[in-house]
Amino acid sequence: MTESGTTRYKPIEIDDAALRDLAAQVSNRLRGLGLKLTTAESCTGGWIAKSMTDLAGSSDVFTDGFVTYSNASKSARLGVAPALIAADGAVSAAVVRAMAIGALAASGSQCAVAVSGIAGPGGGSPDKPVGTVWIGWARAEGGTRTQCFVFDGDRDQVRRSTVRAALQGVFGEA
Repeated sequence: MTESGTTRYKPIEIDDAALRDLAAQVSNRLRGLGLKLTTAESCTGGWIAKSMTDLAGSSDVFTDGFVTYSNASKSARLGVAPALIAADGAVSAAVVRAMAIGALAASGSQCAVAVSGIAGPGGGSPDKPVGTVWIGWARAEGGTRTQCFVFDGDRDQVRRSTVRAALQGVFGEA
């Protein structure tokens, strides 16, 4: 898997039912392949894990989720090197890749998704405006992939869009 470019996304309405349906599709595919998923989340605060565990039978396909909102937590819980965060910033390809790999190691799952971003309304910069989110996916058999998104919209829309993209990307469809 490789790193992808940045694309700006207009806000779209993503309601809870749409996220539940997407999580069900991911769960069914994981179940069919005999795989388990773990999450490492910053800007979504556990929302990806919630989407997965809202489903009955989710323990068949979901092991655990790490909410690592602070940089210190990313380091302590997922083994992300503080020097990496200092060099690249928490919202970066390198950090979400390390988060996903750390989540795999800590969970025993075969698939991981990690997110770190700037949901707003503040916190953006010219290089990383509000709505910038890096998502990383990793597989136990090897390979990682990262992608940068810039979602337009308010904090809720950015976070919903992130959950959607993270779930879609579990099987390379983001």
